[in-house]
Amino acid sequence: MKTLLTLLALPLLLLASARADLLIQPNDVVGIGGDSITQQHLYSAFMEDYLLMCQPTAGQKIVNFGWGGETAPGFLARLGTDVYPFKPTVMTTCYGMNDGGYGPINDDISNRYKVAQTGIVDALKKNGVRVVIIGSPKCVDSHYFKGTADVYNKTLGTLADIDKQIAQQEGIPYADVFDPTMDVMQKSKAKFGDDYVFGGGDGVHPDQNGHLVMAYAFLKALGCDGNIGTITVDMGSNSATGTAGHEIVSDAAGVVTVKSTRYPFCFSGAMDSKNPGDTAPVTQFFPFNDDLNRFMLVVKGLTTAKAKVTWGAASKEYTADQLGKGINLAAEFYQNPFVDQFNKVNDAVHQQEEQETQVYQILLHNMDNLKNNLATGVDSAWQQIADAAIARHDQLFQKSADLVVPIVHTITIAPEP
Repeated sequence: MKTLLTLLALPLLLLASARADLLIQPNDVVGIGGDSITQQHLYSAFMEDYLLMCQPTAGQKIVNFGWGGETAPGFLARLGTDVYPFKPTVMTTCYGMNDGGYGPINDDISNRYKVAQTGIVDALKKNGVRVVIIGSPKCVDSHYFKGTADVYNKTLGTLADIDKQIAQQEGIPYADVFDPTMDVMQKSKAKFGDDYVFGGGDGVHPDQNGHLVMAYAFLKALGCDGNIGTITVDMGSNSATGTAGHEIVSDAAGVVTVKSTRYPFCFSGAMDSKNPGDTAPVTQFFPFNDDLNRFMLVVKGLTTAKAKVTWGAASKEYTADQLGKGINLAAEFYQNPFVDQFNKVNDAVHQQEEQETQVYQILLHNMDNLKNNLATGVDSAWQQIADAAIARHDQLFQKSADLVVPIVHTITIAPEP
């Protein structure tokens, strides 16, 4: 009996070990703090998309706490009014852009930033936040920044070093946003030209291309392992298997139909597009697909030198050696059967994040003043309003989560000479 129980428990142990590095646990509330870059609802939406569709955790919720023009001391001052009512258990922060003063670094700037960032970490820990991830600022665009970009990027790099030091001292994860954004900016401009917009038209607020890099940094810091799933097809035995989240509905003669509840992350635009609103082009400059987006197809038993793989409306040829080692469908087929539903979820996420901004900026942040100036002595009524607003947020989040429906799709492997 003991042996049987051990065998039954083994799959659960394997599943737990496979996700041991993921810092999000079931029923966690993930808060995303930052300034106007965070309030753009772009990298936060990409993070939420990923945590809902690509690496989901039961019962989780995500809340954006971005506020335009904010510094680290400002966030520290509003934790009690704006953040704690949502009861976050995991928190990411992204400050420094405004803290640096848009000029050269000096001791006053460094000290004020370090004190505030350390204070944020300590306060969050004391108020029930189990995981705090301190993120660095991003770089500014070398072409479009209104000041001297080299000077301010040196300032932002110094603030990033302070964040890394705080993370080490506090024993918490560090999300390096500065180095990847700087690296991708340089590589993308080298290919597309210096006028390629990576850091936004004002040099500070990026479009979706820059925000994808920011999301990558935070998702890596959260411990996301990038294993979306693997479909293995054996042409010799005419059979197929799928890992967790991918059920084989049918398989015959190289035509495999799969029902998937885990999505690959989906991108927009063509690989040669210079539109900063397109995310596909920027993926060639950093390892998003390798690190976070591996949806693998492995084909065994091919008796021909190559085969044509068709997924959705697109087809590509691969050698038997490539297919035997495995190809990443998510990286090879940017237009795929998941794109339409992925975009629907993303649209719902944006609606949810816009609502939560109104809740904490308009209602919660001003609650004490409203109570004192409009109606004193009825605290319970104000609390009911706050609870109703947060409940509405939960409904909108659930609407986003409910859109993550199983996708039935077909992969065809046609042997070729």
